[in-house]
Amino acid sequence: MKWRSPSSSVKGAPLALITQGAIVTAVYLVLTVATSFMSFTVIQLRLAEALTALPALFPSAIPGVFLGCLLANLLNPTPLGMVDVILGSLVTLVSAVLTWRLAKPWRRQLAQEVLGDTQQQDSRFKKMGRTILPLLPPIGLNALVVGSYLPYLIQPDHPPPSLIAASIASIFISQSLVLFVAGLPLITALRKTPWAKRNYLVEWERERAPKEES
Repeated sequence: MKWRSPSSSVKGAPLALITQGAIVTAVYLVLTVATSFMSFTVIQLRLAEALTALPALFPSAIPGVFLGCLLANLLNPTPLGMVDVILGSLVTLVSAVLTWRLAKPWRRQLAQEVLGDTQQQDSRFKKMGRTILPLLPPIGLNALVVGSYLPYLIQPDHPPPSLIAASIASIFISQSLVLFVAGLPLITALRKTPWAKRNYLVEWERERAPKEES
């Protein structure tokens, strides 16, 4: 298969990244506000969190989900204060960065599949693991951090440990549902799009360059 270097087609990439990030921000904000009745309670199901899977393929989604979460928390119809605005948004940002980093083996696999550069066939279990691993940060961090402070914002007078445990468990379950039921199919569907290919092919080209020079 003749390989055309993707770096030759990245002109205008900064504008594309800004546009992609803005779209992610807008979609996150609209989804959260539209489902506000179930997005800001102790037992919450924030459908927009499916977008936190996007950093696995798109670095532009990192600022996208961060700004989307920040704006959504600011527009919360039942405001929980700056603690939720700042901490919740920072958790989303850190999770997005970790998702991007943990997805590198998956992006490498996708690049090799596109280029026909696979030297050995990995098991389906390994391939699935590379896809699922990047989804764990937004599940685990939101459950532990947001789940721990949310009861204190909703019931400031020393919430019982049982309420905190229930909050952590409910966010873990809801995040898992959203990420695996919606987020995983989303990135699976987008992995072969031109926008995704450009990201992981350029990344793969940069990894190969030092080896080829040596």
